[in-house]
Amino acid sequence: MASGSFSELDAALPELERRYLDLHRHPELGFAEHRTADIGARALRAAGCEVTTGVGRTGVVGVLRNGDGPTVLLRADMDALPVREQTGLDYASTQVVTDESGEQVPVAHACGHDMHVTWLLGAAEVLGGRRENWAGTILFVLQPAEERGSGARTMIEDGLFDRFGTPDVVLGQHIGPMPAGHVFTRPGLTMSASDTVHVRMFGRGGHGSRPETTVDPVVMAAATVLRLQTIVSREVAATDSAVVTVGALNAGSKANVIPDEAELQLSIRSFTEPVRQRVLDAVRRVVRAEANAAGAARDPEVTVVESYAPTVNDEAATESLSTRFREVFGEQRVHPGPIVTGSEDFGEFSVASGAPSVFWFVGGTDEQRFVTASEAGTVDQDIPSNHSPQFAPDLHPTLSAGVKTLVIAALHHLGG
Repeated sequence: MASGSFSELDAALPELERRYLDLHRHPELGFAEHRTADIGARALRAAGCEVTTGVGRTGVVGVLRNGDGPTVLLRADMDALPVREQTGLDYASTQVVTDESGEQVPVAHACGHDMHVTWLLGAAEVLGGRRENWAGTILFVLQPAEERGSGARTMIEDGLFDRFGTPDVVLGQHIGPMPAGHVFTRPGLTMSASDTVHVRMFGRGGHGSRPETTVDPVVMAAATVLRLQTIVSREVAATDSAVVTVGALNAGSKANVIPDEAELQLSIRSFTEPVRQRVLDAVRRVVRAEANAAGAARDPEVTVVESYAPTVNDEAATESLSTRFREVFGEQRVHPGPIVTGSEDFGEFSVASGAPSVFWFVGGTDEQRFVTASEAGTVDQDIPSNHSPQFAPDLHPTLSAGVKTLVIAALHHLGG
């Protein structure tokens, strides 16, 4: 059976849809994906894989062997986000859980990892039934904690390649706010590096009516937020690119009490190591300077808590696979992808194994809705993107398209 033929997928779609809806209703945070991992493990076993659970805490690896040939790694991430879903769908998540810090938080698959898991399990079912068309080994990797930036590394440190073999190529994909059924590929630099930085600023608390007796960390933090915005505009060259976002500012609990400290949480995006270091150094300098200007008696704490390297696709492997996608889907549905300021830890698998990698995007937005917004110049306003509480892909043709791309990519490297 040719890799462009998918007659068996039609029969599998109702069960895949049921599985997706179930995963969407039951999201789990990073390293807590126990239910998701169990569903994935059972589906991989049913597809004929040798399955190992608990790899890198909650990760799952399914190994499908079919004689001599290359080893291909297909990866999907499993974790959800601490976001309250606002899609209005009848299968929307209403989950609220206790996170690792003991806080009660809502949880939703606002990044589409439930679709990623469903795609991978669908591809395993199709490939498991097509053994006459390929030879080699497929590693199906269900990865935890992508949103925390540590899931891939944790699986690798748990002996992923020593235990299951080193791949000859690493393949992955992500859903995006693009037209459903369309595929976007890009050789070379594809996604940015990312650093999450936590800052604690220390003041001296007191009564809100007597600020002269205090060192107010709220004012200190507010001044810091504003000053941080000048890093990109005044310290990064116009020919380079970076993003500094303060996503959280926490301080105090009552109107008439000046607190002792404030906390900032920053997300930093960059594309080259020199720019990354320049921005991180500037963040540390600005934070210290604002604390000193406020008269803080204690130096602030600046901690990098999560980091992702840039996602860089192998150019030859990407061009070859893009050609195959165009042969199957047609020129009009395979497009050059943009450089994305979002980040991924997918590249860790390539770096650790030494294997070339290809990472691409599959659209999940109703095509006519996207075209209408594009013609009106309102895509940013009208099309919810990943991490939005309104983000949820259109089921069809998104579901089948993502299964097909994984199958095509695997067979492309396995002689199918």
